[in-house]
Amino acid sequence: MKGLQKYFIKKTTWYLVTLFIAILLNFILPRLIPGNPVSTIVARIGAGVADQSSIKKIYDAYAAAFGLDKPIWHQFIIYIVNLFKGDLGFSFMQYPREVNSIIFSSMHWTLMLQIPAIITGWFIGNALGALTGYKKGIFDKAFFPFFLFLSAIPAFGFAYTNVYFFAVKIPLFPASLGYAFDIIPNWRNPAFILSVLDHYRLPFITMVLVAIGGQALGMRQMSIYELNADYVKYARLMGIKDKKVVWYVFRNAMLPQITGLALSLGTMMGGNLVAEIVFSYPGIGTALFTAIRGQDYPVISGCTLIIAVMVLAANFIVDIICGLIDPRVRMTQQEEEA
Repeated sequence: MKGLQKYFIKKTTWYLVTLFIAILLNFILPRLIPGNPVSTIVARIGAGVADQSSIKKIYDAYAAAFGLDKPIWHQFIIYIVNLFKGDLGFSFMQYPREVNSIIFSSMHWTLMLQIPAIITGWFIGNALGALTGYKKGIFDKAFFPFFLFLSAIPAFGFAYTNVYFFAVKIPLFPASLGYAFDIIPNWRNPAFILSVLDHYRLPFITMVLVAIGGQALGMRQMSIYELNADYVKYARLMGIKDKKVVWYVFRNAMLPQITGLALSLGTMMGGNLVAEIVFSYPGIGTALFTAIRGQDYPVISGCTLIIAVMVLAANFIVDIICGLIDPRVRMTQQEEEA
């Protein structure tokens, strides 16, 4: 137990240090983007105003409201204090709307799309990967290139292809948005729900297929490795039923795949967000893309902070679960203590 406790403390310390570095970079990097967002806002508001002193007053008022008139180190301290309060500030482009509101309104669209897609792709991919690894032969030769293709193509590239063929050339699905542009969002309205489901299909299918490729390849490789392991040969020589041997093989092969599922759920706010932009889906990806174009520092920092926290949380949870269920981790800690 002491070795396991030491493992948890070590992991927690490293992840807290990593989180601080992520928060620091999350604050600094958006501010390195060329340009001045306050100047953009003032130019839009002060269009047609000839009095330069009035424009200067407007600029100073907005710079003070956003805290950009303070030194960068002072801004960072205010940012950290506000983070502990759960306050991500106000959007520059949508002032006086709060960043929390923007992220919350976008996040449920991303979660609604990506969690079902990732889990569906994980189950289908692992089932097909295990089957190809066990059956081999013609079955493996037929499916392996398909899995390789799906895993190699990036989500956004696959999204562009699907939009072009299945929404433009063959109009089977809507090309963009999360619902029809002429419908007012209202979850009590059946027409709105049907429109959401209609626009949901193509992004969902795209992300499921992308997930299947990587999961199937990983499970196939692990299954082949485990089937050729010495304990499998020994078990078969001992006369143990193949059904029971295969059960242990696939159970061992599933351990890295479970890790992959946790990481996929944690990083769903990352790579697949680009695919959301292709579909103009109203999720975090589109909100982040819009914020980058408008140099909206608070929204950029808020979105990237959510991504960083989810990735770190997923990795941390995986490490803790591995420490609890994998005896090799406990043995390693005991050897280090000895």
